[in-house]
This record gives sequence, C-alpha cells and structure tokens, in this order.
Amino acid sequence: MKKTLVSALSAALVIGAASTTFAASNPFSDVPRDHWAYDAVTQLASDGVIEGYGDGTYRGERNITRYEMAQMVARAMAKGDMSVSDRALLDRLAAEFADELNNLGVRVSNLEKHADMVKWGGVLEYTYESERSETPRDGKTKKNNNNLMFRLEPSAEVNAHWHVNARLDANTKMNKDAGEDNGDKVSLEYAWAQGDYGDFQVKLGKMELLTAEAYAKPGALIFDHHFSGAEVSFGKDLRVKLQAGRISDEELTDPASYQGAELQYNGRLTGGIGYYRMSSRDYKAFTGGKERIGIWGVNAGYSFDKNNFLSAAYARNNSLAMDKKYKKSYQISYDYKGAKPEDKGSWGAYVSYRYIAGAALGATTDGAMEFTKGVEIGTDYTLFPNVVLSAKYFRGKDLNPVVTNGQDKVSKLFGRVEFFF
Repeated sequence: MKKTLVSALSAALVIGAASTTFAASNPFSDVPRDHWAYDAVTQLASDGVIEGYGDGTYRGERNITRYEMAQMVARAMAKGDMSVSDRALLDRLAAEFADELNNLGVRVSNLEKHADMVKWGGVLEYTYESERSETPRDGKTKKNNNNLMFRLEPSAEVNAHWHVNARLDANTKMNKDAGEDNGDKVSLEYAWAQGDYGDFQVKLGKMELLTAEAYAKPGALIFDHHFSGAEVSFGKDLRVKLQAGRISDEELTDPASYQGAELQYNGRLTGGIGYYRMSSRDYKAFTGGKERIGIWGVNAGYSFDKNNFLSAAYARNNSLAMDKKYKKSYQISYDYKGAKPEDKGSWGAYVSYRYIAGAALGATTDGAMEFTKGVEIGTDYTLFPNVVLSAKYFRGKDLNPVVTNGQDKVSKLFGRVEFFF
C-alpha cells in the first residue's frame, strides 16, 4: 500500500474539519503547497494522526506496512468530532486492521460490529431424496425427488442492541422438465427483528420454530418448523424460552394459535423440559372434536468429550383420539464429531433410533419420515472450505394406523451438497 493511498483515505476521514481549519503550517519539506494532498497531510499532522521522519520529510511514495497503517487508524479513532460518513469509513478501516489494532492495545469490538451495517450470507443447496416402501398389497415402490435451492440470509443492524434478519428461499425441482410443474417457488421464509441485551433476547416477526432437543443430530423430535409472533429467552447455562403466535402451513386451512415454554440447561450434561399448545379447528378430526392440542417433551444428553455425545428425547401428545402407542414420539442418538464448513476435511457421523408418531407435529424428517420407526444413520464431510457433503439412510416400518397398521417396510436415502457463502 502506498502513502499516497493512505493520504487519500485519511483525507476522507477529516474532510469535514479540514475545510474550515486549514490554518496549520506545513511540517514536511517534501510536501509542497501545490501538492494535491497538501491540505489533508498538514491537517492530519496537526491533529496527530500522522507523523513524519526526523529529517522533516513525509516520504509519501514509500511502501508502508499494515502495522504503520494501523497506527494511523488508531490515532484517527481518538478524534471525537467526526461526521457519520467519516465514522463509517473509519469503522471499516478498523475492521480491516483489527488484528494490528489489538496488538497496539486498541479495542475495536464495537467498531467491527458497526463496520458493515448490512451483512449477506446464504447457501446453494442440492438435495436428493429417495423414499421406498414394501407392502404386501402394492409390492415395492420408490419415489425420487431432486431439489435445488438458493437461499439468501441478510442481516441489518438497527442500533447497538437491535438488528433485523430475513431468509429468502428460491426452490426448483431438478427432475422436472421445462414446461412441467417443476415446483419453482420463491418465498420469504423468515423475517424478524431481534434485540440482544446481555443474557436477555427478544424476537418479533416470522422465525424458526426449533424445539430444544434439536441440539443433537438427527434433529428436532417435536418441531422443525416456523411460527409468526414473539419469542423471549433469558438465562445463560440455564435458559428459559417463551413463545407465542400462530403456526400456518399448506396442511392447515385454519392457522393454529401457538404457545410454547422451554427450560433448558446446557453443559457437559444437558437436559430440559418443554410444553407446547396449539389450537385450530383443523385438529378436530384427530382429537375427537377438540380444537386444542398439548404436547410436552423432555430431553437429556451427555458429552463424553468434545467428539462424543449421547442424547435422548421423549414427547407425548395426549390430545389425540387414537391408541396410546401412537401418542408418543422418541429418539436415542449417538453423535461423533461434526463437519465444520470453514474447516476442510472435518467430518462427523451419527446413529439414531427414531419413533416419529403423534407427538411429532413437525419433526426433522430428512431421514425418518412422519409416522415411522427405525434406525437412521448419517454422515457429513467438508470437501472444500464452505462446501459440505452429507448423507443419511433410514430403514424401518410405517406406523400409520389407518393405512398399514405398522406392517409396511419403509426406507429413505438422503444426500445433499451445500455451497455456503
């Protein structure tokens, strides 16, 4: 980086003050009055942002180090009378030279947070699924699905405590030809405002609904869904979460009102309890005429070390008008390691026994499907930085009491590649 570039950046930082205070004398013999950067250089020298050499020169064409640039940024940070635009530019420079500034003893955590007011992330994701069944009546059947999804996840800062988030998904079916109903769909999945005050957090809008047992693979036993409303959580190791709003999807003609409460402890030994209540006219067909459903669940887990984790979860829905064996859901899982998108070569694997029945209104079903029981195994691997491959296989039996009475064999093959950005 050349000093001339530094002069240009520095001039932008002080342009507001420089326009009215250029009465400073020139301290550098090699910066004549007719030099394009004369005003900025003399003002910055007067403010103590830059220093010359012992022979009275500035040497503006000399290559400088990142450490020298960080010194100038640190001195500029000490200026208090600065416009909003100048402060934004200084914040970006502070974020760029954060490591060097920290070595100088300058704290830049707040500046880093404000450096980019809007941040963008996302993923390009290809998913392959193959669901297979074997029944005495129909024999063997197979249904394949190929889906390509492009996701954008912007996050914008509002002030020191609040920011807004969104998730926009664009989906298309890869196994459909042009002109067919290929499932092309662009949707705003989530949009919420979030306020963070230490160990207290509040969310307002449409957001993810992920029940506490989802901290372990293969995922949520009760809800891996979304809801619109409000969420409040507080605590550190022992955390309380309260939710209220409504749940709507294509399976509900009458959106359900929703309330949820969780108490969760996270440490080497984890454990928690939750209760979730929904109300909708659509539930009458499953509850014997009642509109309200209540589900309670418990979970527990133990980390043997940083790589090995054993977990279990159980949920029950006593509101359903069916045999008691269909009112419960549970899973027992063992996780080993886990792929990290930023760490090439990292990988993980898990094995789980899952019983997904009436207490799982919106469980994670990449492997085991709704109203099935059996063994699910999975693995993931980071092929390149931010490129992750994952695969799952489930084999078990259908639990649907109306159609199969638990006699049909089912299996599912799931594969995915994700490009994070």
